[in-house]
Amino acid sequence: MQSNTTAIKRKNIITIQHPESVHHTNGMVGSWTDWELSEKGKRLAENISSHLKQTIHHENFVIYSSTLKRGVQTAEIVGKKLGLFPKLTASLKERGLGAAIGKSVQWLKDNIEQEELTVYDKCFADAESRYDVWKRLLPFYEEIITNEEENIIIVSHGDTLSIFNAMWLGLDIELLNKIDLYGTSGGVSFLYQDNRGKRIIKRLSDTSFMYPIANP
Repeated sequence: MQSNTTAIKRKNIITIQHPESVHHTNGMVGSWTDWELSEKGKRLAENISSHLKQTIHHENFVIYSSTLKRGVQTAEIVGKKLGLFPKLTASLKERGLGAAIGKSVQWLKDNIEQEELTVYDKCFADAESRYDVWKRLLPFYEEIITNEEENIIIVSHGDTLSIFNAMWLGLDIELLNKIDLYGTSGGVSFLYQDNRGKRIIKRLSDTSFMYPIANP
């Protein structure tokens, strides 16, 4: 809860779930395997960057990204268009799936050790639970919510951003046993906090940004 003695800061946050990666096309697990964007994914990231340049106009933004290649490449494409240099943080990495990293999705299905029924469950003993990702993400979240940066772009991954969305709305981690706020690959979300501390998700995982801008 915000302290009455602390000024509430206005925030505009744009999140981008990286577009198509190689692992989306070859049947392999994403997770911490350091896949690059596919050629299609790079084109989609260019489209996203062009839409954002039209959308944010002359506002001053900072951009944060996952350290995984598919996130970094997306952030670099967007950053180049907007004149921004991405700040990389492992806090924004996708969920680590332990023994399944580097394996196929079919291998994961055939060898899973535990069904994930709650946010505390791990599919493999050395994997991260969703609660582990929550704990990893929380310090980064608290930093950007309280710092002086008003306009922020975040490039990350599906599961991580679904958890970020829950944090943004002030939800308890255990509510993710019953609900979720997933986006889709290449989706762009717009989050806003006014100076009274009211949190809004204006658009969740808008996929229209992946389409080329039509000629006027």
